[in-house]
Amino acid sequence: MVTTTPTRNTPNHGAPDSRNPKLVTSTVGGGAFAADVEKSSSQPRHSLSHSEQGFTLLELMIVMVVIGLLAAIAIPSYTRNIRAANEAVLKEDLYTMRRAIDSYTVDKQKAPQSLDDLVQSGYLKSMPIDPMTKRSDTWMTAQDDTLMTLDQTESGINDVHSGSQQTGSDGSSYSTW
Repeated sequence: MVTTTPTRNTPNHGAPDSRNPKLVTSTVGGGAFAADVEKSSSQPRHSLSHSEQGFTLLELMIVMVVIGLLAAIAIPSYTRNIRAANEAVLKEDLYTMRRAIDSYTVDKQKAPQSLDDLVQSGYLKSMPIDPMTKRSDTWMTAQDDTLMTLDQTESGINDVHSGSQQTGSDGSSYSTW
């Protein structure tokens, strides 16, 4: 808002008055005038600098491309690591169950007739979950009529395999491990 008032004897024309910095003196058409200069309320108080304006579409697109590239590199590595971990768990579970079958056979002088016999007799705390099928009831047992020891009186389960038909990282089926 600009207000003008006539004045006389203005020493510095066009310069702010030392008593009131908002007051500017001027000579127009031979007369001296003083103007009270204030910012209008419609103007913003602070103009935004470049860093406060936000991101351009190009910058956002570049960030999205970088994120996509990182995901394209990381996801296959992540899935390989998950598969390797599941295979390690499967190998450990098979080893544990085969040792339990062997221990049961030697201690009881007969092979177990089911995997539940191993749990009920205390050779396994619980039936492990097959990491490939995510279930505990898909284990495939192998039975043979041959006896492991001379003291064994009855044949039964002598091996166990995964119930998954998927192929392992070595190219063989999990059901043959």
